[in-house]
Amino acid sequence: MSDLKTARPLSPHLSIYRFRPTMAMSILHRITGSALYVGTLLFVWWLVAAASGPEAFSYASAFFGSIIGRLILFGYTWALLHHMFGGIRHLVWDTGIGLGKETSTMLAQATLVASLVFTLVLWIGLVVFG
Repeated sequence: MSDLKTARPLSPHLSIYRFRPTMAMSILHRITGSALYVGTLLFVWWLVAAASGPEAFSYASAFFGSIIGRLILFGYTWALLHHMFGGIRHLVWDTGIGLGKETSTMLAQATLVASLVFTLVLWIGLVVFG
């Protein structure tokens, strides 16, 4: 009897499921949520620096104006947009629409494409018009 207990799986595991785009978007949604937490702390640092005076603000502005700072801001922008489009996808699913296998895969892919396109458009706009 103990052999039967050890042979059966305790719960479904990733090795049982076939990897799908909806799984990837679920994982990315959680990652972007965490990234938004850290990015928001940096945003708060910038706001506190602005309220603290010119010296503190110039230090924060220099950081966000550096290559590393701009990469962080670009990543924060993408995370924000990706998380937003993922939330919209879940809102659509909450209405009972798009739950089929093909439609959910298409929505997952559209989430990724939309977040990348909107991030690039926003940043190109900032460079050209900003």
